[in-house]
Amino acid sequence: MGDEGNESLDFLSVFLTGIQGLEAQHNWLSVPFFIMYVVAIMGNSLIMAAVWGDSALHEPMYLLLSMLAVSEVGVSVSTLPTVMGILWFDARRVDFDGCLAQMFFIHTFSGMESGVLLAMSYDRFVAIYNPLCYTAVLTLPRIISMGLGITLKSVALMAPLPVLLRQLPYCHINILSHSYCLHSDLIQLPCADTKLNSILGLAIVLATFGLDSLLIVVSYVLILYTVLGIASGEGRRKALNTCVSHICAVLVYYVPMIGVSVMHRAAKRASPLVHTIMSSIYLFVPPVLNPIIYSVKTRPVRQGIVTLFCCKKELI
Repeated sequence: MGDEGNESLDFLSVFLTGIQGLEAQHNWLSVPFFIMYVVAIMGNSLIMAAVWGDSALHEPMYLLLSMLAVSEVGVSVSTLPTVMGILWFDARRVDFDGCLAQMFFIHTFSGMESGVLLAMSYDRFVAIYNPLCYTAVLTLPRIISMGLGITLKSVALMAPLPVLLRQLPYCHINILSHSYCLHSDLIQLPCADTKLNSILGLAIVLATFGLDSLLIVVSYVLILYTVLGIASGEGRRKALNTCVSHICAVLVYYVPMIGVSVMHRAAKRASPLVHTIMSSIYLFVPPVLNPIIYSVKTRPVRQGIVTLFCCKKELI
């Protein structure tokens, strides 16, 4: 059975599910989803262009912000083809290898996003704890090394997932519960023992999102301890104000993730629509909100975007 299952992978397809219960409204729902994709991709691309195009933004905080924007564009581009394909054309069938590739990129860019948020919390800690040594500690080579390390870690951790899934036999109709391919969905499909896949998946979650979130909390405990040691109230306010954008980004990223995890375990009997909405919030909301948060709360980023447009007008 195992050999037959593996041979059939060349012809195997999976069938994605749209927004359950609202299939008749897919054409209308495509409008807000398309707007979210445009805002996410354009907003994060503008931040990347502003940071790399304005020498005043070539500082650790903004370089890390551009890395966050890269990961969020990656998540959005990874889900866009299948989500909009279902909403526009009811294209639910996806080649199995294509599904594995989408799963890999979604999880890889999500892991990168978590790693960059951790690096940004370290950046805020250094800036508040020892501002005089900030540029000496977070040099450009170190920032580049951090970015490469985050990327390599995410790729290395996620690479075994599609490889192991491809070794398993599949012998029934393969229907996923989302408009995109996730590891938690795909391990439900094989007609073989997936205990190793489940254990590996859990280990990866703990090694990325679990460890990153814990270290972010530790960073902010240290930041709060340092801020409380500042004598003047104005100094404490200014120090905390530099962390507001990052705190918002962390909450926007981790709160939906925790919500999805709780829903999967504590509300298994809830409507499929509820699970779909929670998963969509987790994947789609952070890339949409983070560019807005940083553009509104961070004046240099806002000025960099304005400068970008002014330069384009001058060239025209």
